[in-house]
Amino acid sequence: MKSIAILGGIAAFLLTVSSPLMAANEEARWLPDARQNSVLPATNRAELYKALDTYLAALRSRDPLKVKWAAQVRNTENNVALMVGDGLWATVGVVGPYDLRFADPVTSQVALFTTVTEGDDTSAMALRLKVVAGLVSEVETLVVRQQDSGIKFEGQKFEHQAAMNEILPPAQRLPRPRMISFANGYFDTLQLNDGTLFTRFHANCKRIENGVQTTHNPSFAVVPVARLGCEEQFRAGNYRYDDRLRDRRFMMIDEERGIVLAAGFIDHAGKLAEYRLTDGTLVKSPVRRPHSFYLFEAFKLKDNSIEQIEANFITVPYAMPSPWDSWQP
Repeated sequence: MKSIAILGGIAAFLLTVSSPLMAANEEARWLPDARQNSVLPATNRAELYKALDTYLAALRSRDPLKVKWAAQVRNTENNVALMVGDGLWATVGVVGPYDLRFADPVTSQVALFTTVTEGDDTSAMALRLKVVAGLVSEVETLVVRQQDSGIKFEGQKFEHQAAMNEILPPAQRLPRPRMISFANGYFDTLQLNDGTLFTRFHANCKRIENGVQTTHNPSFAVVPVARLGCEEQFRAGNYRYDDRLRDRRFMMIDEERGIVLAAGFIDHAGKLAEYRLTDGTLVKSPVRRPHSFYLFEAFKLKDNSIEQIEANFITVPYAMPSPWDSWQP
């Protein structure tokens, strides 16, 4: 693993723990090695949500020592490896009421879309935790600080989404590989978008990005095709300027909710000056400089199609590598 954040201050704290408790903690800190086909310890949804709530309570109090950490922790914020306790831990004011959470007991992971305030600014945030034997071993945080971003999303609304929280009847749940194929097909459709679809969209499909609905929303002037639905946008070939969607990770699958959580990068070379939509309309590319988007994207699947999408992304340097490039589920 290229980027492992070792607990600095927390390691010193652990040295003060009594030896019997330390011995118990050491035994509980067993981490499976995916390269040896190890099996993850069983974790249920309630335990994962409890670990998430403990993490959020610690974040609100700016006290990382309140989290039960594994011996080694991989910790990133906005695609940069940080020591635990750095970054948002020192600046967070309020963790907002928006709470879109889901879990994957098979891989012992839990995720959250919410908001955080720092000073006077409120930002969308996505968070992923890996919890092994009750201990947090991975933290991946994405905070959409709009003052630092290349695109400003006006009119943000962070509201409960009934579709994302719906529990699917067992008969409607898809196998995990099929769920990944729908999400990966979405990325294939977005990459070098020329009107060809590599996935399937639900008739009610809508997409929310950084707290703004970017389908069926004519008031979102940043993307002219925002007035269209999911499938219509891609059939128009509007996103031809998305040159590559790389380093795709499909980290979590919540089978009960039909949700796949993915991460990756959209690279924009900026070389494309203009192009034609599939109806022949000549348009200018909105991207004329090299940069990349680092993204978290949650896909809700229903009726063998993508019903809803929740995405957070930020602008990062062009072709920026990932600290998670050796990541294993």
